[in-house]
Amino acid sequence: MEKAGIYHQPASSYAYSYDAKTLHIRIRTKRLDISEVTLIAADPYLWNDGKWQSESYSMRKIAETEEHDYWFFAITPEHRRLQYGFLLTDTDGKTIFYGGRGFFEPTEANLATMDYYFKFPFIHAVDTFEAPEWVSNTIWYQIFPERFANGNPAISPENVLPWGSKDPTPTDFFGGDIEGIIEHLDYLVDLGINGIYLTPVFEAPTNHKYDTIDYKKIDPHFGDKETFRKLVQEAHKRGIRIMLDAVFNHIGDTSAEWQDVIEKEEKSAYRDWFHIHSFPVRQNENGNIEGEPTLSYDTFAFTTHMPKLNTANPEVQKYLLDIATYWIREFDIDGWRLDVANEVDHAFWKEFKKAVQAEKEDIYILGEIWHDSWIWLLGDEFHAVMNYPFTQTIIENFIEEKITPEQMVSGINEQYMRYPNQVNEVMFNMLDSHDTARILTRANNDEEKVKQALAFMFAHTGSPCIYYGTEIGMDGGNDPGCRKCMEWDEAKQNQAMLAFTKQLIALRKDNQAIITSGELTWLDASSETGITAFTKELNGEKLHFLFNQAKDNQDFTISFEKEAMDIWNNQAVSENLTIPAKGFLVIKENS
Repeated sequence: MEKAGIYHQPASSYAYSYDAKTLHIRIRTKRLDISEVTLIAADPYLWNDGKWQSESYSMRKIAETEEHDYWFFAITPEHRRLQYGFLLTDTDGKTIFYGGRGFFEPTEANLATMDYYFKFPFIHAVDTFEAPEWVSNTIWYQIFPERFANGNPAISPENVLPWGSKDPTPTDFFGGDIEGIIEHLDYLVDLGINGIYLTPVFEAPTNHKYDTIDYKKIDPHFGDKETFRKLVQEAHKRGIRIMLDAVFNHIGDTSAEWQDVIEKEEKSAYRDWFHIHSFPVRQNENGNIEGEPTLSYDTFAFTTHMPKLNTANPEVQKYLLDIATYWIREFDIDGWRLDVANEVDHAFWKEFKKAVQAEKEDIYILGEIWHDSWIWLLGDEFHAVMNYPFTQTIIENFIEEKITPEQMVSGINEQYMRYPNQVNEVMFNMLDSHDTARILTRANNDEEKVKQALAFMFAHTGSPCIYYGTEIGMDGGNDPGCRKCMEWDEAKQNQAMLAFTKQLIALRKDNQAIITSGELTWLDASSETGITAFTKELNGEKLHFLFNQAKDNQDFTISFEKEAMDIWNNQAVSENLTIPAKGFLVIKENS
């Protein structure tokens, strides 16, 4: 038995309240080292005749990675208190007790020693992570407003270029605006979208608007507040939620606040709104020995026109929280995506969550974080993050073929085990965005790879997002290539990809509950055959997803308990299946 591979931590993703009554308990062991795990648990105050009245529960293995196995049990303590430990039996039949004080022989005396156990003192509803119910049922569509549609040419910048006349550079303008989004809401409804994520819409000099001038003003080249109000209202009429981008890590250098610092230097009333190391606040022209700019103030990356805000300053906090609540209160937005969220202090985000939820209880709070994010997802800051590690694992297998199916499954399992189930259910999953190369370009224009990756992502827990144009086969490299103008000429759209995306979204919506909350069981993951297969099961209903990355058809057998139907191709199937080359099947066992 490899004790060093065994791990558990109360009040973490290993032991958390799923709801006001239910505890989820997980434990990690070395891969294939442990054959059985028994949870010993009960109310710590439940005694009879001088003995603690514990119960034993068999835990089930729910995930395997290249290094570890994960075991799980959901328990509902009658009085919302729990004391617990684990009996672990290895493949040689040896059993050990593991509790809050470490490892002990499973003698009667040791099992009766109360301070050897883990404790979950009480399940408090207020401490239980809870996300808005609507998010897990949402199919997002990300829009870069300057490139989606030009609905009002009269407000376009003077240097606007004809729509789609060239591949974009970082400084080009094509005239996309809010009216253009409104005009295409019915297109999004037809696609199946019920959530729109907009990159910044506030006044800024660039096409991307991440260098804000005025957070309470819609950029005049996008429209005005009434146009934006109309967008929210028209979207809501169609059952579509609207999420805005909050750029609170930094501000634009043409903003009034920063310009006041430039003019008045250390005498500026805003000097403490920023992280200024010395005056005057100008870039050192010589740079440092590595060629990076040496600044007298902190910025986003080394971008000199984006000075970093000091969110620990009470005045800055008041300023930003007023903005965050203003757009909810006045325009009824449904979510905030938080740019560069990992570089803003935790204390500010805790206040942010309190403030925005006081305005709208079911507001969705999404952080832009590209790495492990558990510390932001404890229930008092964000509901989710942009789930780049999860989807990058899918890309590395299906698109780039950097890793094997086995490695992909290991990575996905590892990612799921980082967070509680209710966090995973609302994570923001996407294959591309305004910050990455488009998925078709990453796939070297192999549409079948893109379809497999999209289907695989849509088949998993989380809230999936389509980047504008992916549904019609748009390509493009890294920024600015991924920010091309949306193609509205149907003759130039990939109509087959559009039909595929509509069908995929419809399938997801028809099976939303089982995909979101169903128990995941991997059936196969083989680099030899190219097959990756898994089952989602909820309340006796089963969905089987079978993917074949090989260039030839592959046979696969499943034992069905009920009548089965291939719901992707709408045909009855037997247990002996043929998965098409570079394709997939979705089999549903009828309840």
